[in-house]
Amino acid sequence: MTETTMTIRQMCDEFDVTARALRFYEGKELLFPIREGTKRLFTKRDRARLKLILRGKRFGFALEEIRQLLDLYDMGDQQATQLEQTHKLAQKHLETMKAQRAELDEAIAELTAEMEWGAQKLARLTNTEPAA
Repeated sequence: MTETTMTIRQMCDEFDVTARALRFYEGKELLFPIREGTKRLFTKRDRARLKLILRGKRFGFALEEIRQLLDLYDMGDQQATQLEQTHKLAQKHLETMKAQRAELDEAIAELTAEMEWGAQKLARLTNTEPAA
């Protein structure tokens, strides 16, 4: 490895991903390592892109959405378009995540209530609690 490139093993160790994942991202045209025979060398740009890929995945972005956003980097407008589109897409994902959280909170509350009811009923049936 040089100061500007990393091997596939170094990338795996640095980002806690598998070599298969890196090859997959390369196949999806998200990463563009330098090829020296069968060896892949990842540049600083690849590392930055991988950070964004992993972050996007964590936030629920589809790989195609991530690819489209990454492709906007080189538009020559100091990333204004990329930032604008990322913000719009992030807002959409944030709204979805909040709705999912609300649904999950409701389901947790309902399940908790049902479990409490079940525990009380079981206690009455097994006479471990005085009947009310």
